Amino acid sequence: MGEEIIASGFDAERFTEFRDRLQRELNLLEGWFKSARFSEAPPVGGFEVEAVLIDAGGRPAAVNDRFLAGIGDPLVVPELSRFNVELNTPPLELKGRALSRMEAALRATWERCQACAAGLDVELLMTGILPSLEDGDLTIDRMSSRERYRLLNREVFRLRRHRPITLDILGREHLRTEHQDVMLEAAATSFQIHEQVPASQAANRYNAALLISAPMVAACANSPFLFGRDLWDETRIPLFEQAVAVSRLATSHSNRVTFGSRYVKGSLIECFEENVHAFDVLLPILSDQPSGRLPHLRLHNGTIWRWNRPLVGFGPGGGPHLRVEHRVVPAGPGIADTIANAALFFGLMEWFGGGDIRVAEALAFAQARGNFYSAARHGLRAAAVWLGGRACGMRDLLLEEVLPLAGRGLEGLGIDETDRRHYLGIIRERVKSGRNGATWQREFKRSRGADMLTLTRRYRDLQRGGQPVHEWEV
Repeated sequence: MGEEIIASGFDAERFTEFRDRLQRELNLLEGWFKSARFSEAPPVGGFEVEAVLIDAGGRPAAVNDRFLAGIGDPLVVPELSRFNVELNTPPLELKGRALSRMEAALRATWERCQACAAGLDVELLMTGILPSLEDGDLTIDRMSSRERYRLLNREVFRLRRHRPITLDILGREHLRTEHQDVMLEAAATSFQIHEQVPASQAANRYNAALLISAPMVAACANSPFLFGRDLWDETRIPLFEQAVAVSRLATSHSNRVTFGSRYVKGSLIECFEENVHAFDVLLPILSDQPSGRLPHLRLHNGTIWRWNRPLVGFGPGGGPHLRVEHRVVPAGPGIADTIANAALFFGLMEWFGGGDIRVAEALAFAQARGNFYSAARHGLRAAAVWLGGRACGMRDLLLEEVLPLAGRGLEGLGIDETDRRHYLGIIRERVKSGRNGATWQREFKRSRGADMLTLTRRYRDLQRGGQPVHEWEV
């Protein structure tokens, strides 16, 4: 989905041809799994950070076309709305001072972006949902200029028979609104963590990503408000799931943003098979690329937003590799917090996915899924059912078990001890204090009132300061 797409319209013949090519590429991919063609290289980590452009008053600024023209960096790209952009950094092998190097790379990109934004009298903000965002900001005229977004919007509503999207979230308060476009998706900005995984461990590491989604979203929650309403600790989760639903019917595949239906049993081919056989084609763009690059399968995979999404990539020599994209974490609250969140993920992936633990046997899928939605709703206050069927509170689970295991996982990867202590120390202090981005925002509202512009500006000032969120004062 990162490539520009141009098409004036899709007819039945185009859909038929696309499905034929999709099936051929699926067959090719299945052969790769059977012949063990994928890379067995050690884990490599990377990420994408979505950010919001805001003006001096804290309101969204729809100027990403001018910003992107000014920055001229292929690692900084547009997102759905004209007030959003995405920042990328080069992936790194997970060893030594990889985490410090990731932070340095992100800071360098962030500073270049802020310098460019300042020339437009705007700046970038990392936050799961911009507190000052209003429903009226999400209009079709604020959609980014890339053609693929308009095609996506058109095809989602074709499948919906042009019925409006209803957003209905019951949290601490209740929000219900309708949209005639997919722009609600633009309200959710994420920190998407990628791990290239050894092929022989790919299935278990994918299952591990499902298992650890609950503690990840609880520790990292940063999206309590939408349109001024106090909803879930991580409101991005229900927001994104409803924003691109292709049907009003509550079927298992009406929602293209999903936690999934089960663990992987044998290999990641199961996810790709489900994608092809259970999800309608949204964008039947016919590619001239050779089938060995899987252009149609990868495009289709990019229109199914699993919270943990398997990906196929290709190395410099053209050989294929497997990645897991972890999408549950919001953007922000700051750069130090962001890399700490990545450290927690990489450590837990190594501990649960890279060793002898068989995740599918350790915790039932239904319990992993239930933990995830409980954590998204209640954050650090969530209850969980953990390995062996133990009932526990999320904060105790993180402090007493999850964080020590993440440390052992990072040690197993060969991550430098200084990095391990520093970044997991940020998570530990965050959990001990009970202050992640979501709780800080709620504390501010209780102390200073419900003015979302004031909250946004204070959040911006503290993000500028560079301290992790557990040190932020209200």
